[in-house]
Amino acid sequence: MTENRFDVTDRVVIITGAGQGLGREYALAFAEEGAIPVLAELNGENLAKVAAEIETAGGKCLAIQTDVSDPDSTKAMAARTVEEFGRIDVLINNAAVFASLPQRPFDEIPFDEWNLVMQVNITGSYLCACAVAPAMRKAGQGRIINVSSGTVPQGAPGFMHYVTSKSAIIGMTRVLARELSDHNINVNTLMPGYTTTEVDHASMDDNLHDFIQSKRLVKRAGTPEDLIGTALFLSSPASSFISGQTIAVCGGEVMI
Repeated sequence: MTENRFDVTDRVVIITGAGQGLGREYALAFAEEGAIPVLAELNGENLAKVAAEIETAGGKCLAIQTDVSDPDSTKAMAARTVEEFGRIDVLINNAAVFASLPQRPFDEIPFDEWNLVMQVNITGSYLCACAVAPAMRKAGQGRIINVSSGTVPQGAPGFMHYVTSKSAIIGMTRVLARELSDHNINVNTLMPGYTTTEVDHASMDDNLHDFIQSKRLVKRAGTPEDLIGTALFLSSPASSFISGQTIAVCGGEVMI
């Protein structure tokens, strides 16, 4: 019988920022597909809620309270995962600061806010990649999916710190893909457009929402379901010949 090239059954998938928004949706979807999501989330209450959702639905997961901006915390996350399952198959670098950010000119962004965005969005992704790399190298296989944003090719005004951090993700992906290729570790970037989840965005109103949809070739709101398929694909055997790439999932809002 031919192997299902899209099968992710029993794959150990670390998902950062898994307590809400797209991270939560990834976790639920991977569990439903038979994978074992490792929920890496700073907010303990949200972490417990998502873990309970998965377990109530009959899935399996591991919940680890994690601060992605802290090297010790990310190392502990990886070590706990290996201790529990013996391997790390996939890392989805999803954790980011965005929804809480007000839209404002670049020279009015508070320095502390700039630093927070950089520390979580880019340094956090770097630290998590560093944390999982030893286990993936040892296994001779792995997938890292870094999450960028459709705001990057658009140069979205009012969010310079966010756009800058998500631009850096693309460069980081390309270097990681080259440095890890000899170990059969594929690294790619998922670039979502604005996606509707349960999380409220500080700068999103009906006018901006309608404007975003008007620029798309597929003229509707983006939903988590639109992104889940690409994340599953990049985690499956079907994508074994894809590395160092950026895949935009935004209804044609941008073309890269």
